[in-house]
Amino acid sequence: MKKSLALAALLLAAAVHAQEPQMNLPRVKLTAGMHVIDAQVAATNEQRMTGLMHRKEMPQHEGMLFVFEYPAQQCFWMKNTLLPLSVAFVADDGTIVNIDEMQPQTLDSHCSEKPVRYVLEMNKGWFSKKGIKAGAKLGGTPFTK
Repeated sequence: MKKSLALAALLLAAAVHAQEPQMNLPRVKLTAGMHVIDAQVAATNEQRMTGLMHRKEMPQHEGMLFVFEYPAQQCFWMKNTLLPLSVAFVADDGTIVNIDEMQPQTLDSHCSEKPVRYVLEMNKGWFSKKGIKAGAKLGGTPFTK
């Protein structure tokens, strides 16, 4: 009985923790033309799986950069994500391959048009409001290696 209660308490704690937004990831400064982005970096499987889930707001100059080990077709959806987001799929040199708009709490798949290692999520409409399109180049330490 004690083992069952302990296991139930552990599972409940994990479920509650899983619904908290990630707020303390490492950050990196990126540039898109004259615009500076303060991006949280999601580099582990757990960080990438949680992403921006459960966030109720995000400042306009902030985003999340997803970093993968190697280039592949990356696909994202918005389950448990409360914010409408724009997603840019980014090549190793910082070139934006394609951009898509994503609606909150949907399972629609949004994929890179070719293999990429980086994906940048910003508030919905951020790229279009700044005049940033596919082919534009992002700057910052991830792209200068």
